[in-house]
Amino acid sequence: MPKLYDKPDFYVNNIHQFSNHGADDLSQSRLAAKDLVLNVLKKRAAEVDTDRCAPGEEDAFYVADMGEVYRQHLRWKMNLSRVRPFYAVKCNPDPEVLRLMAKLGNGFDCASKAEIDMALSTGVDPSRIIYAQPCKTKSYLRHAAKVGVKQMTFDNADELYKIKACYPEAELYLRILTDDSNSLCQFSMKFGASLDVARQLLELAHQLELKIVGVSFHVGSGAEDPKAFLKAVQDARLVFDQAAEIGHELHTLDVGGGFTGETFEKFAAVLDSALETYFPPNIRIIAEPGRYYVGGAFTLAANIIARRGVQDPENPSKDAYMIYLNDGVYGNFSNIIFDHQHPEARILSCASEINGRPVSEDVTYSIWGPTCDGIDVISQRSVLPGLLDVGDWLYFEEMGAYTRCSATRFNGFSDNHEVIYISSEAGASALLEY
Repeated sequence: MPKLYDKPDFYVNNIHQFSNHGADDLSQSRLAAKDLVLNVLKKRAAEVDTDRCAPGEEDAFYVADMGEVYRQHLRWKMNLSRVRPFYAVKCNPDPEVLRLMAKLGNGFDCASKAEIDMALSTGVDPSRIIYAQPCKTKSYLRHAAKVGVKQMTFDNADELYKIKACYPEAELYLRILTDDSNSLCQFSMKFGASLDVARQLLELAHQLELKIVGVSFHVGSGAEDPKAFLKAVQDARLVFDQAAEIGHELHTLDVGGGFTGETFEKFAAVLDSALETYFPPNIRIIAEPGRYYVGGAFTLAANIIARRGVQDPENPSKDAYMIYLNDGVYGNFSNIIFDHQHPEARILSCASEINGRPVSEDVTYSIWGPTCDGIDVISQRSVLPGLLDVGDWLYFEEMGAYTRCSATRFNGFSDNHEVIYISSEAGASALLEY
């Protein structure tokens, strides 16, 4: 196998370099990067002979472009220069992603002992980690104290008593309730103190001699209404004022996550304006972006392991096919179940191609995963320009968020698929010393 795939931490050299890092430069660089990703996907897939390969050699695999993560960081700095990102580890704890986040100077949003340890393994100071889990395990609290991770969130009285007993030196952020009704994944049904009880919690923390340093909120993962940020910032300002009246000295606002690549500039403009209006420059602002950074950086390729002909339910006079991949909703397509995503299939290789071009008209497919469970469906209906057969490959873009991290081994299928790392930006390559 070529050297490119010998080591998972090998990086392809950059293919495009720009000087001003403007929006147009980022767009041009992204288009060039897609070609590089596709070429790497095709090269890796072409090395697999499904008629002779050993078990597992035709497994699904990723191409991860660290250059795309770097471009997203540049976008962040151009639009939210005041806000320091604390990457949400839960979104994608890939070790190379974490290493790049550390090199970029970002912090880490962690929700468990394992995530704290993964962040610390990058060599960052514990001050660059926030334990952003309002309801924490006691032993994890003691571990946080042991390794020096002081920043953490809370949203109820019982949590304050727990922190007092396990880690009284902690630096606390009161997480407040927000309106996340227009978000893909809503958290307010589970976390967040209402404004009606915020003052009581601040007073209790003062009585317990606990240190409140900030306020946090989260408008929901994949937020769709930028006005949610404005309302949350206004509410946070009220809590800051209440805390000052009680005697707390707050210095940080955590604006959470909810950012996506598609709507980032629009959301950033609303948030930046709200911060300028309600919070003076002496207040530190942090955020917890996850999918924003990595959603578009990972592309997944999967092999077709079975096919059968059926009638097209929308056009019974035409043939259609059910195709079965070696990955599904119990694997890397878990984002369909847990993250409300709709991955779009594209043809990577097709036996009916001549000179790389399909020779058949559009064909209708339903696409299924490999398990014996009927809910393991990736797409009920996809129209693709080629007659696919067993051994052909499909690929799916935008597979970096809430995919591999929530994959299982159900039915005995692997949850540890190969990741081929590339870098389409010189900046990322330099930071990672490749």
